[in-house]
Amino acid sequence: MPIPSEIQNLIERLNQELAETEADATQGLNLVRPILSRFPDNARMIQFFAFFNNILLFVEISRRRIQVARERLEVPDATAEEIQDVGEELGTLLGRVLESKIAVRKINTNLEELQ
Repeated sequence: MPIPSEIQNLIERLNQELAETEADATQGLNLVRPILSRFPDNARMIQFFAFFNNILLFVEISRRRIQVARERLEVPDATAEEIQDVGEELGTLLGRVLESKIAVRKINTNLEELQ
């Protein structure tokens, strides 16, 4: 069964948001590393470093979840209920991705102001 266009659009949006979040988290790591090397015992910088690494892990896990969702939809006998469940899961995931992206950007802004 072909993936419904609404879900395909949601998957494309998720992939775009994940790519942006990954780029922002990588930028955050690049901002925090020099500060952390100068102040290795700074608890806040250690937290930021861990946060950015967790976000990168979240991005990877989310990409896998999207792939699993696609596979669930590509079976020939997918029911309307299964399609709805996948759509809801992806919608919830999009919310979590957007929250993560906002948090990453906020920390990046704060780190940029330190420089």
